[in-house]
Amino acid sequence: MRIKQKPEDFSVKESYRFDEVDSGRHRVYLMDKQKLSTFDAVNRIRDAFGLKPGAISYCGLKDKQGRTEQIIAVDGADVDMQEPDLRLKFLGRTDKPLSARNITSNRFSVTVRALTHDSLAPLNLAAAEVNRLGVVNYFDSQRFGALKHGQGFIAKDLIRGDFEAALHNYFARPSELDRTEDAKVKGFWRDNWGRWDARVPFEGAKKYHRILRSLRDHPGDWLRAFLQIDSDYRAMILFEYQSFLWNEGVRRYLQLMLPREAMFPMRYQAGTLLHFRDATPDVLHTLREKTFPLVGPDSTFEDPKVAEAMTWVLGKEKLKLPDLRIKGAERMLYFKEEQRPLVMFPHKLVVGRTQNDDVNRGEIKVNVAFTLPPGAYATLVIKRLFHFEYTEDTKEDIRTSQRPRLVTTEHEEARVDAARSAARASEGPARHRTLADRAPSRVARPASSERPARPGTARRDDRAEAPGRDARPARRDSRAEAPGKEARAPGRIGRPARAPREALPELDEVRAAPPPAPEAEIPLGFRAKQKQRKQVKADGRAEKAEKQRLAAAKSAKKQKRK
Repeated sequence: MRIKQKPEDFSVKESYRFDEVDSGRHRVYLMDKQKLSTFDAVNRIRDAFGLKPGAISYCGLKDKQGRTEQIIAVDGADVDMQEPDLRLKFLGRTDKPLSARNITSNRFSVTVRALTHDSLAPLNLAAAEVNRLGVVNYFDSQRFGALKHGQGFIAKDLIRGDFEAALHNYFARPSELDRTEDAKVKGFWRDNWGRWDARVPFEGAKKYHRILRSLRDHPGDWLRAFLQIDSDYRAMILFEYQSFLWNEGVRRYLQLMLPREAMFPMRYQAGTLLHFRDATPDVLHTLREKTFPLVGPDSTFEDPKVAEAMTWVLGKEKLKLPDLRIKGAERMLYFKEEQRPLVMFPHKLVVGRTQNDDVNRGEIKVNVAFTLPPGAYATLVIKRLFHFEYTEDTKEDIRTSQRPRLVTTEHEEARVDAARSAARASEGPARHRTLADRAPSRVARPASSERPARPGTARRDDRAEAPGRDARPARRDSRAEAPGKEARAPGRIGRPARAPREALPELDEVRAAPPPAPEAEIPLGFRAKQKQRKQVKADGRAEKAEKQRLAAAKSAKKQKRK
């Protein structure tokens, strides 16, 4: 099975509510985005209109891989954006920024591809189980983007008090899956860590200008620099690790509540999750009504099984609850305690009719639609429905599925470049390299008084007598009579001159010297290759249009003759 092979395969529409106030300072917009995370979309709007950090509020984060609709509120400014991947529609005004309280539910429509007819029978059984038992309300892989991109849990660095490591993992550790300019900026600072005055040759560096300004003004104050990160993203860094602890705690709690044969495992970005396919009525009632805590340093547990589960998780992480307090920044960096339902129930679950898959030939696709409460993950419902054939993608799978054509093109270009380099190496050194360039120690430089003029050029004292361009044949003749390629005129600055043939007693030995290895060419970056392809397409369209114009002119000429 495959999901999100096309942006329209994953659609989310947010159900919202807000108190409309005509004189409110917050402008509310419906934001329609595609292939953009909520952070990326908000940052683009903020940069386009020069808004301050925190000027845009929203109800929650929506998936990057898909097409989503959600509301945002802009404080004190009118904005408008109508781009292919980001559109805004004005809805009204309100007097308060938006929060999670303004969202009531999310409606999902997901197209699942690369299925076979053998998948239909277990799918119907899984749909019946989901309607009866619900789905464990885990945080799914999207929550753990830092793990996916190789940054690890930055919150662990903060808990240890290693603020330099936290800052380094945040903006100096590029992802091998990221082909954007942000990855290039991170790679630059990875190679230039500590050189805060270095000039970054990428426009994406302005995202980190507050951090860099703090490091220039206060070098070594890593905590101060880390606090320059936007507050929403700082909270997300902590919430990511808190979500991992919640997942591990719920997994352990289910092991205490249910027999092993009633559960099955499923891999995800941060490890393994446990789902259940059956439960007794009493246990099922308990799970339906149960909430599980997102822990903080002051958390307490009334249920002994919850306490046992969280003690086991913290022990595995070599932590205690008081360790979750970030020393030195208790007011700016903190784990907020809250309760989260243990089980979610998809409402209005509809499994559509099967159709031929237009992306994967010979296979079928099916559309699944349902409604979830705020904070629940639609991908978990899909994985639970298709658990019998779902597998977690590897990094190479993700990269290939995101840009299949680009990956193929990059491999082909790399193969062609390697073949060209091998051909150059077999041809020997370039023609413009002189013997003096290859073996300067063996070349005897003539005295300046004996240095002849360069062939094809007149000496300074003979220039007045030169007839001009008509004298080219004579120059050729004089060049033929020259004993060798003469050096430049005295006083001229340039590459070392080639001495006359008589001054090279070891010429044969120099010629026998092995040619130098060809210099490696710098490969084109992603953007350069993209521009190159666009230019080729534009040239092709222009050539086609010119041919059509000539054909039309020729046809019109024939019509006139008739």
